[in-house]
Amino acid sequence: MLGGVIEFRIDRHSGVSTYLQIAAQVKQAMRMGLLGPGDKLPTAREVVEATRVNPNTVLKAYRELEHEGLVEGRRGMGTFITASLATDAARGPLQQDLDQWMGRAVDEGLSSDEVDAIYTDVRSAHY
Repeated sequence: MLGGVIEFRIDRHSGVSTYLQIAAQVKQAMRMGLLGPGDKLPTAREVVEATRVNPNTVLKAYRELEHEGLVEGRRGMGTFITASLATDAARGPLQQDLDQWMGRAVDEGLSSDEVDAIYTDVRSAHY
């Protein structure tokens, strides 16, 4: 975890803009309850050192999150989470079920691409 809070993983081959990947990972950490109101995001410099992305890319991601009302930049202090996206389901029985299923998938030798395909197929059937 970067700065004890979040570790960004940038997939340069995904076709998704780096700033969108950073913003999505912050939102995911918020949904999982790892980041909540009052928590400070890593500085742009910390993210750049960990991921080797352009500082402007990090700042663009943080501006996007601010535009969505999820974070607030405080001059000279950093960027702080101002909203909560956490749900009870994120830490409850559904997550436990998924964790057990994922363990079975690993035990059966499924690749992450195969798991993603199964998940996408099942999600499409329900949404």
